[in-house]
Parts: sequence; C-alpha cells; structure tokens
Amino acid sequence: MDFRKIQEAQERFGGPFAMTSILQKRVRELVQGARPLVESDKTRPIDIALEELLANRLTPEPHTEAPVPQARKDIFGGEA
Repeated sequence: MDFRKIQEAQERFGGPFAMTSILQKRVRELVQGARPLVESDKTRPIDIALEELLANRLTPEPHTEAPVPQARKDIFGGEA
C-alpha cells in the first residue's frame, strides 16, 4: 500500500477523521448494493472503498456547520 497516496488523500479530505468518515459512508453504500467505482479483484467493501479513494473516485463533501441552538431562558431570565 502506498502510504504517500493515503497521506495525500487525508490532506485532500481535510484530515484523517474526515477521510475516515467518507470511507465509512462509501462502505455503507457498497454494503447496501452500490456498484464499485473502480475495477477491483477485492471483495471486502472497505478494500473497494479504499481503492476508490486512492483512485480519486470519491470526492470530499462540503463541510457545513449545523446551527447552534440558542439556550432557552427560564421564567426568571436565566438560562435553563
């Protein structure tokens, strides 16, 4: 396995945790019946997803921040 490619992919996806999240999502899709995006002799979904990632077939998803809910006020004006 070429660890330089994995390191480049981590940088492209915004770090190892973001890359792992993309891989997890893709593995779920493959388990649910999605077709592989690359020709492979591998059979395990994680191996196929990693090959897709290294072949630049997976794209990073734009990161969107979820709105932070405002704290509720109690009847006396303090935070609940």
